[in-house]
Amino acid sequence: MQKVITTLILFFIVTQTFAQHQRMLSTYLLTQYNKTLYDRTIGNNPWGVGFGLQSILNSKSKFKPTIELTGDIYLEDDKVLRLNPDGSTPTNYNDVRGMVNLFIGTSFNPTRSVYLSFIAGPSFISGQTMLGIKPSFGFYFSKSQKWTGKISYINIFDREKTTKEDFGSVSLGVGLKLF
Repeated sequence: MQKVITTLILFFIVTQTFAQHQRMLSTYLLTQYNKTLYDRTIGNNPWGVGFGLQSILNSKSKFKPTIELTGDIYLEDDKVLRLNPDGSTPTNYNDVRGMVNLFIGTSFNPTRSVYLSFIAGPSFISGQTMLGIKPSFGFYFSKSQKWTGKISYINIFDREKTTKEDFGSVSLGVGLKLF
């Protein structure tokens, strides 16, 4: 995990260095609220909040490469132990206490103020690595694109290993442009 974070930090530093003249990279600091739509232990993690970074490689094309690193914490818990489908007690309580996503993909900008994105990649939950996807609808609050808002759907595949059930949530986010 430390290698991934170090690589990302170096990526942002190098990209920022080369982007000084052309502003080829836009990076946003995001804050978000996640509402769990479905999960086997939905009572243990009904909602979460988090922060993240979203970087978009600006180009003349309407399709722009995008990378997003987010971390969310799920604070509410109904304190009910949910047993495994076979009746055994889970070793990690099967809940989502926190989630880190590193998603890469593309955004499509039909206009200057609206974008659609589809990103996918690894999601880290309770010490497990799973595949996740995140399609989003985003918009900018002004022509300067200083602030962005977005509505996203997050699906983490096979979060529950024994039943192959997915984890799904809807996310509402607001971002401030850092550079």
